[in-house]
Amino acid sequence: MITMNRQQAVDAVAKASAERDTIQANLLDLDGSFGKRLLTGAQLTGVTKERWDQAAATLASLWETYATYSGVIDRAVALAAGKLGQRELTEVSTLLSSPSVEITRALAPLARRDLADTGRDQLTPATAVSHMRRAFAQVTDVLSAAEQAWNAAAGPLNAAAASLARVDPLGAPLLNVGGDPALAAEVAEVRAELDRLRAALNADPLGVALAEVNRLRDRAAAVAARTAELAQIRTGAVQRIAALRTAADAVRAAYSDAQQARERVAVKIAAVPSPPPLADPAPRFAALDSMLAAGRWTRLGSELDLLERELAAAVDQFHQAERAVVSLLAQRDELRGLLDAYKAKAARLGGAEDPGLSRLYDQTRDLLWTAPCDLTAAAAAVTSYQQAVLAIGARR
Repeated sequence: MITMNRQQAVDAVAKASAERDTIQANLLDLDGSFGKRLLTGAQLTGVTKERWDQAAATLASLWETYATYSGVIDRAVALAAGKLGQRELTEVSTLLSSPSVEITRALAPLARRDLADTGRDQLTPATAVSHMRRAFAQVTDVLSAAEQAWNAAAGPLNAAAASLARVDPLGAPLLNVGGDPALAAEVAEVRAELDRLRAALNADPLGVALAEVNRLRDRAAAVAARTAELAQIRTGAVQRIAALRTAADAVRAAYSDAQQARERVAVKIAAVPSPPPLADPAPRFAALDSMLAAGRWTRLGSELDLLERELAAAVDQFHQAERAVVSLLAQRDELRGLLDAYKAKAARLGGAEDPGLSRLYDQTRDLLWTAPCDLTAAAAAVTSYQQAVLAIGARR
C-alpha cells in the first residue's frame, strides 16, 4: 500500500464520501419505492414470494454491507477534517485502499464449507461497492418486475370494476329470473373472477397472466353493455309498444287502400290480384304485454325488434300491391295509345282499306275497350296488329 500525501488523501476522501452519499440516496429511494412497499406489505405467494424472499435477504445483506462500508468512510472523513499528519495519512490510505470493510455472510452448507471459513470477509471499499452494486441490481430487478406486472394488470382490472359499477344500479330489476338469468350468471362470474384476480395480483403479481386480465376486462365491458341494452329496452318498452300499435294501424290502413284500389280496378281490368292477407297483430301485442309485465326484457327486446321489422315490411308490401294494381290501368291506357298510333301508321302506309287489318284492329279495340279488360289477351292482340302494320310497310 502506498501512503497518500495530504492532497491525495483529501481528494480521495471527498470522492469516497460523494460516492457513499449517492449509494445512500439510491438505497433510500429503493426502500421508499412502490415496488418495495407493494411486496413488503403483502402476504405473498407463488413465484413472487420465491423471488422476493431471495431479494429481501439480498437487500438485508446489502444494508449491512452499506452500514459497515459507511462507517469506514465516516472514519476517513473525520480524519481528513482534522490535522493530517503522517499517522493520519497512513490510516486514511489504509481505510480507503486496504480490506477495511468487514462483512458477515451466511456460511456455505457444510458439505461445501472450507475448514477455515469464518463467515466473514474483509473487503476494500471499492470491492464493497461492487458487491453492493450487484446486490442492488438483483433487488431492483425483482421490484421493477413486480411493479410493472402490477401496473399492467391494475388498469384492466380497474376498467372491469368500472364496468361492473355501471351494472350495479341497473342489475337488480333487470337480471332477475324473468329478465336474463344467463346474463345474471355471467355478471356473477365476472365479479367473482375480478375478486380472484385482484387477490392474485396483490399476493403474486409476477404470477398473474396479463392475457387473462384483459379477457376479464372485455367480459366485464360486454356484460355492462348488455345490461345497458336491457335497461334501454325496459325504459322505452311502453313507448315502443305504443308506437307499434300505431304502426299496426298504418298496416291496416295500407291494406284497406290496397283492397279498395283492387275493387276499383277490378271493374275495368280482369284477373286483378288481391293484396296479401292481413295478419291479426292482437296475439302479438298480448304477448308483448305479458313479457312487459313479467320483466322478460331480453325476449321483449327481440320481439319488439322483430315486430317493428314485420310491420314496416307489411306496410311496404301493401303499398306495392296498391301501386301494382293501379299500374294495370296505366298498362291498358298505354296499349290503347299504342293501338291508335299504329292505326295512324297503317293509314299512312295505305292499309286503311285492308279488310284483314281492319278486322284485326276491331278485335283488338274490342278487347281494350271491354270492361273488365283481359290485359294479357289485349297485349297479344296489340302485338299482332303491330306486326301486321309493319308487314305492310315492309312490302311497300
